[in-house]
Amino acid sequence: METMIQINHLSKAYKGNNIVSNVTMHIEKGEIYGFLGPNGAGKTTIMKMILNLVKPTSGEIVVLNQPVLQTSFQYLQHIGSIIEYPVFYDRVTAADNLKYHCDYTRYDGEDRIQEVLETVGLKGVGNKKVHEFSLGMKQRLGIARAILTKPGILILDEPINGLDPVGIKDIRMLLLELKNDYGMTILISSHIVSEIESIADTIGIINNGQLIKEVKMSEIKRENVEYLEIKVTDSKQASLVLERKLNIHDYEVMDLETIRVYQQDVSQSVINKELVLNDIVVNRIETQQSNLEEYFLNLINGGK
Repeated sequence: METMIQINHLSKAYKGNNIVSNVTMHIEKGEIYGFLGPNGAGKTTIMKMILNLVKPTSGEIVVLNQPVLQTSFQYLQHIGSIIEYPVFYDRVTAADNLKYHCDYTRYDGEDRIQEVLETVGLKGVGNKKVHEFSLGMKQRLGIARAILTKPGILILDEPINGLDPVGIKDIRMLLLELKNDYGMTILISSHIVSEIESIADTIGIINNGQLIKEVKMSEIKRENVEYLEIKVTDSKQASLVLERKLNIHDYEVMDLETIRVYQQDVSQSVINKELVLNDIVVNRIETQQSNLEEYFLNLINGGK
């Protein structure tokens, strides 16, 4: 698989404080790379360094097989981006904002303005002034501007911040369309785990400026096997029944009322029956599967 963005041992320090420390990342062609971490973890700083808006203290960035130097700029014609919130000329129309972008980038593509507005779900509002737009419409207009010049790479910094559930769903579907129908490589940052889980092919988890893990979503799904979650009145007593009566040892007591059984050779019905026969009140018993949020929190909290 072709690598579109390669980051090697990247660091950035401000006034002696390490904001980003020794980060290495690989973003492959045609994938959605979810950059996941708490606010202030270093996501935006890394994105700015990829775009040469911030200069690294040390390390290397390679985009489209070309190293990014302090004076590099030509590679940016292959990248569309939104860093933090998109900014527009609020008192002019959406279409005119995109026209100004064509002029600024010297891109001969004004005929694409209506096309990209339609692609992002803003058909028919090109003549509406931006100050009349909702936050979700502004985010979509930002993406329209980012894809106007037909870039191969799209870099989006927290594009769903502040959106309602409908707006979040719209952006999610749009990003999948840009990947599947237009072949774009997308780097998207977020602190909302569920949204990264729903669209990403690869995730990079960052905390305190350090990349903790880079992993394929398919691998996470393989690793996180199903388990039986049991809600009882007394998890300590229930665990004794599991061990002594059913010879179940692969389990975890989560709290005073919750047990997770990972052992697969004893059925849910047998477990439920044995607990009841031993006067354990079972409030709920159901099969579940670990998700990206649990995986993320485990890593952030120091788990492996």
